[in-house]
Amino acid sequence: MLERVIVRLPNWLGDTVMAVPALRALRAGLPAARILLAGPWAAILAEDGLGDAVVEYPRAWGGRLRTADALRAFGADTAVLLPNSLEAALGALYAGARRRVGFAVGARVALLSEAVPLPEPRLHQVDEYLLLVARLGVAAGATAPRLRAPGPDAPERREVLGLLAEAGAPAGRARVGVHVGAAYGSAKVWARERAVEFCALVVSTGRTPVVLGTARDAALATEVAAGSGAVSLAGRDRPGLLRALLAELEGLVCGDTGVAHLAAALGTPVAALFGPTDPRLTAPRGPVAVLRHDVPCAPCFYRTCPIDHPCMRGIEAEAVRRALDALVARTA
Repeated sequence: MLERVIVRLPNWLGDTVMAVPALRALRAGLPAARILLAGPWAAILAEDGLGDAVVEYPRAWGGRLRTADALRAFGADTAVLLPNSLEAALGALYAGARRRVGFAVGARVALLSEAVPLPEPRLHQVDEYLLLVARLGVAAGATAPRLRAPGPDAPERREVLGLLAEAGAPAGRARVGVHVGAAYGSAKVWARERAVEFCALVVSTGRTPVVLGTARDAALATEVAAGSGAVSLAGRDRPGLLRALLAELEGLVCGDTGVAHLAAALGTPVAALFGPTDPRLTAPRGPVAVLRHDVPCAPCFYRTCPIDHPCMRGIEAEAVRRALDALVARTA
């Protein structure tokens, strides 16, 4: 019987959210086991009962070494490795897990006790993670990630409401989020003029568009807000507030990014804009409308478009507005 299981979570927010169905399957299928979740975005799962322990996995190497010692102290007999990296396999070996389950990718195959062949053709990322945990004898349940939003009286919700009010989006008007960044690269980002057009359409319907992004997206967010009447929160929130912020939105427009996956998992309707990547592999699951503009070069999986970004530029603002409003109406 499995007693202690480490799950090495993916390094990206969206992939971490797509791992939630696999984690729920583990929790339901191994009720007596102690499960430790480790990854850079592990903290977003802390309130959902998916693991008995949650360890954030820092990106800096010094922090990673300290985390490796914490995983070793957990005394796991099994490790499930969701990332396909050599480092994840080395970490499981160092942690002392005798059973190390992961996909057979590159040189790390020799470090795995169970090297699972990558499916061909490739599956949606949610289903590939479920394929890995099935090796532990657990059955898949729901295949759409579901996470709980902080309650209306939670401190995070109150902090977010304060930020929104300061930015010019007080209570009393529906708010529509427009995310203008992507850690993957600029190829996933909607064209600035399209974002401006969409925000202006939202303003014309009596709602408040809220431009979202990290600090490095702040300049673009300011341009979009200035040209449309939107307000900007780019760079003003923090990862710990993301769930609360997304819960305050009527809907969200977003590229193929982690924020889209998190919003959908929380039940916030999402218009997901796909250009360089393939929605068959990574589209968010849940209340989602996928929008694309077909061009011969997509999906290319480039991080930066070498031409005029036709796949994302061709997604029209009015089409996005109609798709999101229809989705919001269906999920109300």
